[in-house]
Amino acid sequence: MASSKDYLEYILEQLSDTDEITFREMMGEYIIYYKGKIIGGIYDDRFLVKPVPSAKALMPSAPLEIPYEGAKEMLLVEDIDNREFLSKLVNAMYDELPAPKPKKKKQNK
Repeated sequence: MASSKDYLEYILEQLSDTDEITFREMMGEYIIYYKGKIIGGIYDDRFLVKPVPSAKALMPSAPLEIPYEGAKEMLLVEDIDNREFLSKLVNAMYDELPAPKPKKKKQNK
């Protein structure tokens, strides 16, 4: 099941106090970025984030869920109505997230 555009827009609105939040649609789901780093995504109308130590500390009872078949488990963000919490979560996670992979340059033939 693909995620709805309405759910994406709600999450983006909740994160609107945090600068540099972007997203990319991928096969009916949405990857969420903060300052160019992937923090998580929206899968089947669930906001899931990477299980980095800061996210686990801020959400100690958050269930681990699989975003799609074959993927690694991610933390389910249940308190999506709390803008202040979401901003705190995203900011806390940033330093623990891997840097974006450099884009490969296309070779001319």
